[in-house]
Amino acid sequence: MIINTLRGAAAILAVTAALTGVAQAQESTNVVATEGDWTVFAGNNPKECWAVSPPKSTANTKDRQPVEVQRGDIRLYIAYRPGAAGAVSFTGGYPFKPGSTVAVNIGGQKFDLFTEGENAWTGSSSEDAKLIAALSAGSSATLTAVSARGTQTVDTFSLSGITAATNAAKSNCQ
Repeated sequence: MIINTLRGAAAILAVTAALTGVAQAQESTNVVATEGDWTVFAGNNPKECWAVSPPKSTANTKDRQPVEVQRGDIRLYIAYRPGAAGAVSFTGGYPFKPGSTVAVNIGGQKFDLFTEGENAWTGSSSEDAKLIAALSAGSSATLTAVSARGTQTVDTFSLSGITAATNAAKSNCQ
């Protein structure tokens, strides 16, 4: 129990640190590469690199009816630091429903991302590795989530260029 709590706390700290850099990368002009629908950014202090993509399409519903909503940046990230494996995260552009997960579907392979505020991530580095492998093998990823206001969102990401983008991010952060 204590080990799982510590693991969860460590994951939250690691993702928070990574997402701080990711937020900066969104506004950075330090583009390393563009591969298909993915852009690679690199930053220093600490050294971090990201493969980032916005969704190709979004759908928002409430009570099964389409609704117009204001969302912030919607991005799927794979972040790298020197000596570390890739870490997958997602920002939905709104606060997620507390205690909810984001369902990821890639060609029938399903994963769950844990949420905190506006961010979501896997529960472990082994899940990151499985998810990155599925993303690299897929053509699109659909992420389904629920906002704190009860709106269901479905964001579809193209995976065109993701393998080259993650390779570029990884090699820039060795």
